[in-house]
Amino acid sequence: MRLDRWLVSQRPEQSRARIQKFIDSGYVRVNGASGRAKTPLRQNDVIQLWMPPPEPLPYLVAQPIPLDVLFEDQHLIVINKPAGLTVHPAPGNKDGTLVNALLHHCPDLPGIGGEMRPGIVHRLDKDTTGCIVIAKSQEALVKLQVQIQKRIASRHYLAVVHGQPQGDQGTIVAPIGRHPVDRKKYAVVQDGSGRHACTHWRVVERLGAYALLRFQLDTGRTHQIRVHCAHNGHPILGDPTYSRCRHLPIPLEGQVLHAVQLSLDHPISGERLVFEAPLPERFLTLLRSLRSEMVLQ
Repeated sequence: MRLDRWLVSQRPEQSRARIQKFIDSGYVRVNGASGRAKTPLRQNDVIQLWMPPPEPLPYLVAQPIPLDVLFEDQHLIVINKPAGLTVHPAPGNKDGTLVNALLHHCPDLPGIGGEMRPGIVHRLDKDTTGCIVIAKSQEALVKLQVQIQKRIASRHYLAVVHGQPQGDQGTIVAPIGRHPVDRKKYAVVQDGSGRHACTHWRVVERLGAYALLRFQLDTGRTHQIRVHCAHNGHPILGDPTYSRCRHLPIPLEGQVLHAVQLSLDHPISGERLVFEAPLPERFLTLLRSLRSEMVLQ
């Protein structure tokens, strides 16, 4: 196996680009000599990797933002994320994020998993609510990321969608990639550039012109549920990016999508843990409104 590919397999928390940067900067040695990306590895080779500390980011500061903590110990923390809270800083959103709140709540977090996403195992969109797990140590980060990749961790979501799906359950298997025209969006793409994506769904409740669905993810592509629902002809209510349905039963700011349950093995003890996040008030208000309309009809 090539040196760069072997290093990526051994350090899954690091991106391929970052591993390549380490090699190009001379931070990797094979049997005492500087390695190259294409260096072929053989049995009993000795590989040394020196990882420089991440560069400090002046805007990555701790901020006293309230957190709804579902579980916490010395290795991980599970948060019930509210709507409107971005997970990590980005060029257009440098503070007021979940990461800023976590840095205040967990002072030892900055050195874990990279400069801008310390401890982040997976992410939720800004207006998606519910369960998200954050690692508090490098060992926990790597092991939790592996659980996500190998589907040992299980993630369930609830959403209200437009229309009535045919059947009571199903599976959407459709590759997701960048939208061919609008690069800020994602789409189902069949030209070979998309990545495999699989979403299981079932109907929880039929609500007239809408339906409450429960989803389970086999993969974790960006905007996966939102893209698959729109592709299936049943976009999520309030989705500003993937829904063209402007008529809403009540005013909504953002998609009504909630990460209701997260199951995983504790990264150190191995104990199976199951976390559930209660539905936010905006979700409950929507359901009450739709059920009232059903009764009046």
